[in-house]
Amino acid sequence: MQSVAALPLIPAMGLKPSYKDLPGNRYNCSNRLKISLNAFSFNKPLLDGDMSLDELIDFCADQGFFAVDITAYYFKGYPEVPSDEYIYEVKRKAQSKGIEISGTGVRNDFTHKDENRRKEEKMLVRNWIDVAMKLGAPVIRIFAGNQDLAGNTWDQAADRIINDILECVDYGKSRGVIVAMQNHDDFVKSAEQAIKILDRVNSPWFGLILDSGSFRQGDPYTEIARTANHAVNWQIKEEVYVNRKPEKVDLIRLFKIIRESAYRGYLPLETLGEGDPFPKVTAFMKQAKEALAAVSNE
Repeated sequence: MQSVAALPLIPAMGLKPSYKDLPGNRYNCSNRLKISLNAFSFNKPLLDGDMSLDELIDFCADQGFFAVDITAYYFKGYPEVPSDEYIYEVKRKAQSKGIEISGTGVRNDFTHKDENRRKEEKMLVRNWIDVAMKLGAPVIRIFAGNQDLAGNTWDQAADRIINDILECVDYGKSRGVIVAMQNHDDFVKSAEQAIKILDRVNSPWFGLILDSGSFRQGDPYTEIARTANHAVNWQIKEEVYVNRKPEKVDLIRLFKIIRESAYRGYLPLETLGEGDPFPKVTAFMKQAKEALAAVSNE
């Protein structure tokens, strides 16, 4: 047992020290960052039926991932909502393997000019917010959209998109699910555009899925640093784009930005492109673990 003499000095007035002052405290530190896998890394085998969600979860457990982000269209019957029995079986399987579900997402588009079409898109998001709640996923990923905006300015289209997002965020709040917009080089191409939408929605139940590979104008690390405090989840990709030219991501630099931000939580990895996803994911996971360890030890 630790002796009284070994304890930190007690402040004046007999007050106990803050837990931030205790020995070994890791307050606000990078060990709160946990590597997850975005299921899109296995997009082809999952969509072709060559890989099941059970097998995806087994792979995550075998490779040492903390969690998995399972996009909605990997559930059978998407966009229809699966049965509770199916949802709960996926949840049970993940729990049995010690794998958390870090998020899910839908393929929506709020840039449609037709109001009835946008109502359908909002209903899609609402339906899958309910699925996220049942899965125990803290965040659902949505998009602004990518339709042709001919005849509208960016700000005019943003007005419609923000109104639609606000409805979804209110519903997410009622279900305990954070709604998060992914920057995807679509309607949202820059940090400035992302921040405009985030500031106008202005809700603790809304945030950014920060896609490290989708700020493609200028310096991506500058854009990432500008938006990192808005992140409620991530997509960590193998490449970034410097003035629209791809180059290998500097994971040390990226993880330092994340560590210095307010974000703590999951870092889902997503590999893209041709080739067998199994060795690609395994190799990227190794690189990410080494980089995160290096940043954590500084």
